Amino acid sequence: MSLDRFRVRSGKKVRLADHDPAWVPKELRGLDKEAVREREKRRLDKRIADLRTLQGVLWSSDVYALLVVLQGMDAAGKDGIIEHVMTGMNPQGVDVRAFKEPSREELEHDFLWRCAKVLPERGHVGVFNRSYYEEVLVVRVHPELVERQRLPPGPRGKRFWKTRFDSINHFERHLADTGTVVVKIMLHISREEQRKRFLSRLEDPEKRWKFNLGDVRERQHWKEYMKAYEDALEATSTDDAPWYVVPGDHKWVGRVVVADILVETLRDLHLEYPKISLAQNRELLQSRRLLERERR
Repeated sequence: MSLDRFRVRSGKKVRLADHDPAWVPKELRGLDKEAVREREKRRLDKRIADLRTLQGVLWSSDVYALLVVLQGMDAAGKDGIIEHVMTGMNPQGVDVRAFKEPSREELEHDFLWRCAKVLPERGHVGVFNRSYYEEVLVVRVHPELVERQRLPPGPRGKRFWKTRFDSINHFERHLADTGTVVVKIMLHISREEQRKRFLSRLEDPEKRWKFNLGDVRERQHWKEYMKAYEDALEATSTDDAPWYVVPGDHKWVGRVVVADILVETLRDLHLEYPKISLAQNRELLQSRRLLERERR
């Protein structure tokens, strides 16, 4: 499966209407839901094994970090991606951060600060469940939130948001230049699929805790959110930090696509395990001899 269909090319116009949230691979079309789920689960298991191997090389080479930014409307499946795609990786090397409403301390800093201070270290995989992109998504849909940030006075029109996009691009370029590989995923679901998932939460006692009346009210701003996403994707998808629009109406399909993106991204780094020097090799041989003597 070519991942080009999901990648947002730098400088290209973005229309989310051109991205089908219910997309499935051609070979799965016509199969029932359970058949799709079973086939994609087998494929996901293979990708998780690949990720586990690639994570080991990332860790041991200690040159790069991988930052995965997950964005999407409520109930798009961000938690499911973390649970099902990252599950096979070594938890010691995976840092997951969820960003909700900014705290008082966070509001006393620039909008990138709270994310910048928890970036993954070299050899690690960092996952941002929401991120600094909330500042050009939810804050753009609700511009009254800008006033809580006590910014210098000035107009809050197109120039203001362009400045934020520029700040994000400069930030991500800096990360790329210093060894943090940034991959950004928008989990794209339809408004109807979100409605069904909200109803499922209400009907399932084990999921009711996830339900929030505010999430339902936000559905009134669906068109504004789609426009904010289009502008953000168009302005900030770069070669250094590409965006991928991943179909999310079918959870298993979306999970496999995300796993494919992460595997391809890590493979493109062409990392290798550290080479053993002659001195280290001599130490290994000496260690082997000492260990073998213990059997006598």
